Amino acid sequence: MDAMFADVEGAKAFYGDVLGWTFGEAAGEYGNYTQAYSDGKAVAAVVPPMPGVDAPSQWCLYFASPDAAATAEKIRSAGGEVAMGPMQVGGFGTMVIAKEPSGAVFGVWQPGEHKGFEKAGEAGSFAWAEVFTRDVAKVDEFLPKVFPYQARQMDLGDDPEAAGMDYKVFSLGGAENPVLGRMNMGDEFPPEVPPHIQVFFGVPDCDEAVQKAQARGGRLHFGPMDSPFGRFAALTDQQGAAFAAIDMSTRVGEMPKFA
Repeated sequence: MDAMFADVEGAKAFYGDVLGWTFGEAAGEYGNYTQAYSDGKAVAAVVPPMPGVDAPSQWCLYFASPDAAATAEKIRSAGGEVAMGPMQVGGFGTMVIAKEPSGAVFGVWQPGEHKGFEKAGEAGSFAWAEVFTRDVAKVDEFLPKVFPYQARQMDLGDDPEAAGMDYKVFSLGGAENPVLGRMNMGDEFPPEVPPHIQVFFGVPDCDEAVQKAQARGGRLHFGPMDSPFGRFAALTDQQGAAFAAIDMSTRVGEMPKFA
């Protein structure tokens, strides 16, 4: 997972405070790519924009692949778009940047020396991700064609608060290993918000993380809210990159059923 920031030092200060990250030295030969760490373990990276590129700050999640070139072909044949790559990044690995058919951007990573997350599912690291889309049919058809996923539809029953909600979970190797969610974007999302992949970072205290984010110029968009998966909130940092913070130790309510 990485993100481009016009103000890399500002991003380092923000996530250092909100998530407790520390940062390595910028790799000048790779566009000043800077590794972020939690407890000394690699969890993400930040990088300045490439010269001449005027793109909004956003987090990009990379899906692991044993063969990035083969995955790029699957992306194209399934109706997606390959925007960059496959491109070898020294001895670290091979990357692809792509869009699924409804427009959400994601990456593919074939590991070399850099295997990816050294820590995940804990405070200070990647915890979960959801594809937000206005065309669930395209996403639901695309993902299993590109990755070896099984899908389950969440059964929302008669919950009036969930009216109109459409949520699916994709798993790898069985229902006991969920790896990705998919949510439909309803009228609560302004039309200017594009399809995207929302990344969740684990935190020890969601309310404290929100307070720290706001104190550093971040914006709160939703929550904090209790759920069976943890107490979470949706935010953007001070440069506009969206993310969610979740305290997975604070769980409220029964786990949902799946159809």
